[in-house]
Amino acid sequence: MLNQTTAAKKAKTLAEALPYIKRFFDKTIVIKYGGNAMTDEHLKECFAKDVVLLKLVGMNPVVVHGGGPQINEMLDKLGKKGEFIQGMRVTDEETMDVVEMVLGGQVNKEIVNLINRHGGKAVGLTGQDGNFIHAHKLMMADKDDASKLIDIGQVGEISAIDPSIINFLDTGDFIPVVAPIGVGKDGETYNINADVVAGKLAEILNAEKLILLTNTPGVLDKNGELLTGLTPKQIDDMVADGTLSGGMLPKISSALDAARSGVKAVHIIDGRVEHALLLEVLTDEGVGTLIKAK
Repeated sequence: MLNQTTAAKKAKTLAEALPYIKRFFDKTIVIKYGGNAMTDEHLKECFAKDVVLLKLVGMNPVVVHGGGPQINEMLDKLGKKGEFIQGMRVTDEETMDVVEMVLGGQVNKEIVNLINRHGGKAVGLTGQDGNFIHAHKLMMADKDDASKLIDIGQVGEISAIDPSIINFLDTGDFIPVVAPIGVGKDGETYNINADVVAGKLAEILNAEKLILLTNTPGVLDKNGELLTGLTPKQIDDMVADGTLSGGMLPKISSALDAARSGVKAVHIIDGRVEHALLLEVLTDEGVGTLIKAK
């Protein structure tokens, strides 16, 4: 039996959620799922429950997942070391086979199963399904010499996204779970950064929110303090002075592109916090960094 104090706190939390449920009813929320939230068993359960709850109260969550640790684990078993340049995985033909097997198979199916076990109706997709993520080869500019281009293998840049399959699933109250694998004009497959796919999908779907789960509290300054309400100008300055680097760069770039392209709110949140998704969407405080369009 709840004591009076605990009951009052629970009632306050439920009441606090009501205006957010009304505001985001029938709105699309794109969630990039990665980091510890994907590897810690308890956090995985929390995430699945959060996604199902958002769907049950009338929102349209779309999940885009990564799988870096799982890919690295499989590469280690094969005696192959993962390599990254400016936060992007170098993907030769053998690594691409591993990426397809791990992302399109193991990880995607695990997330779908997890959501379904908690009462959702999840459907797993890659960009090859329905030919919905079109991509071409990404040549990366050298950060020390912009005139030089670096070939990082079968890494893709998004050419276009056809949202019809996502829209069709939404009409049946399904929850799409997307592995970030694109397809080229000749049927070749490309590994695409999951943050980039989530950002572009949020733009195309005209999402209300883009939420990126990370292994940090959000965007931190050089003293490790959490920043929020950031503008593109502030972020450009932080990239220039080296405050933001490595794996945070694709996240920040995707977040900025989405904000500038009409996604109303972009959040980089701490996926290590229990029920981080619900705290961000349904409470006043939130648990990360908000990025504004201006």
